[in-house]
Amino acid sequence: RGALLLMVTLGIYRFWLATDVRRFLWSNTEVAGETLEYTGTPFELLIGFLMAVAILVPVYAGFFLAALGLGTIGQLSGVIAFAALAVLGQYAVYRARRYRLTRTIYRGLRFHQSGSAWAYALRAVLWWLATALTFGLAYPFQLASLERYKMRNTYYGDLAGHFAGSGLRLLLRGLPMWLLVIAPLALTVGAFVTVVDWKALGDALSAGGDDVMSRIEGGNPALAGVIVFAMLMAGTAVTLAALLYPAFQALVLRWWTSGLSFGELSMTSTLHTRHVYGAYVRFLWYGLLFCIVLAVLGTVALVAVGLAAGSGQTGTAGEIAATGLLLIGYVIVALGFSTIYRATVLLSLWQLGMESLQLSGLSALDRVKASGTPSSALGEGLADALNVGGY
Repeated sequence: RGALLLMVTLGIYRFWLATDVRRFLWSNTEVAGETLEYTGTPFELLIGFLMAVAILVPVYAGFFLAALGLGTIGQLSGVIAFAALAVLGQYAVYRARRYRLTRTIYRGLRFHQSGSAWAYALRAVLWWLATALTFGLAYPFQLASLERYKMRNTYYGDLAGHFAGSGLRLLLRGLPMWLLVIAPLALTVGAFVTVVDWKALGDALSAGGDDVMSRIEGGNPALAGVIVFAMLMAGTAVTLAALLYPAFQALVLRWWTSGLSFGELSMTSTLHTRHVYGAYVRFLWYGLLFCIVLAVLGTVALVAVGLAAGSGQTGTAGEIAATGLLLIGYVIVALGFSTIYRATVLLSLWQLGMESLQLSGLSALDRVKASGTPSSALGEGLADALNVGGY
């Protein structure tokens, strides 16, 4: 229903859809005999988005005008814009989390979040830079550091949160998967370093002219084989990454939930990796059925357009109709796969994550006092506008 309304409203319904999905997930999640409650409204999300647009339009205009100018600032405007939007995106992520927490009620008490969103954004950007420079090896430490910052500023009433997950432990558990993905790429780099005649390559490039490629191939007779090998290894790395991603996702989710606590209330997770793979298998199966249905309907539509074109009754109007048909088909495909992914993978991950939790120290919930106030939806709007939002 939400996907259909997104299509006919040109995407405006997403604020209502996000609210409906959250209410569904929250109200169907039971903890110690009590369900969660989501009190956010779609109008809050809409107003937050409009506020975010009002902030971002001048920012984008400033970057555009800077790019038109001459000098060092104009040349570096692209890099400056990327860095600024990266910081702003992480700021939005933290503010959006604050909004969702303050709209989450349990046993009549509100969750809330303190801390500086700008401090979190700077920390997150620096960690992402370290992760990129280490080819992903710093990612477990990034997760641990950011989760510690978020949880020590997270409260259920007056009960403070805490995160005890170890980045080193996550690294050691995920290292075999990282090696499997990186090994084909490392072999490719090694092949280029040992086989290619770098001096001949440099001479060919410095000479210029129209026959650069022929000179490169002449000075490096094994280059073609290395390129083919590199393509095979890149394909192998991508395939391994896709196959191992559900296992890595299960590992991170199990590690993350087992590190959460609120005072004496602690959590452990018994999530099984095979269940996560099952969610992705269901997505692939329903996606295949969806493709078969689309293929049948698309064939019928193309035959109808072909018959109309053969009868000579179509001209410019027929071309417009065909273009519109392709556009509608693209929207249906995008929304269809998005719906299938949400109904299989995302819902399953939420359900599996919650059902695998084991709680201890529940008596701490009986001593919690009310605290915190609702937060602005500006963070949600920024996250939506910058495409870094989530449920």
